[in-house]
Amino acid sequence: MKILARQLTFDLYNCKNSKLREMDEVKAMLQGVLLETGCALINTEARSLSQEHFVLVALFEEGHILLHVYPAMRYVAGDIFLCTENAAPEEFFKGLRRFFQPDKTKTTFFKRGNFQANTEIKPKTKTRVAPLRKIHNTGAKVIRILARRNRQ
Repeated sequence: MKILARQLTFDLYNCKNSKLREMDEVKAMLQGVLLETGCALINTEARSLSQEHFVLVALFEEGHILLHVYPAMRYVAGDIFLCTENAAPEEFFKGLRRFFQPDKTKTTFFKRGNFQANTEIKPKTKTRVAPLRKIHNTGAKVIRILARRNRQ
């Protein structure tokens, strides 16, 4: 199988970082992530598309990163495209996730450029769920409700 590139698409839900509203702060973080990973940065661009939405793109020799940021919703959608067969977009994603601090992430990995005939390509999807303490707290609430019903 000949792979030309790897792509990671992601959704970050309920982001905690208060700097989410600051387009320049997000742009600086994106440039920092690229420096950490040793990429040859060509250009970064940030544009406000509306009061509720801005977009950032970083173009570098190895690929690109695109972010759509919705501060009021505390939501970020994006993709990381790396133009080599053995690329690791997860390394870039770790830095983004560390900055935005989401409660929940949804990621999809793609191997791009599979030129073998008759090969079905299925994306690998991995979803992270909210921290377990929230699940535990919800479970405790359910138990209290059930206990009240049993007493009645």
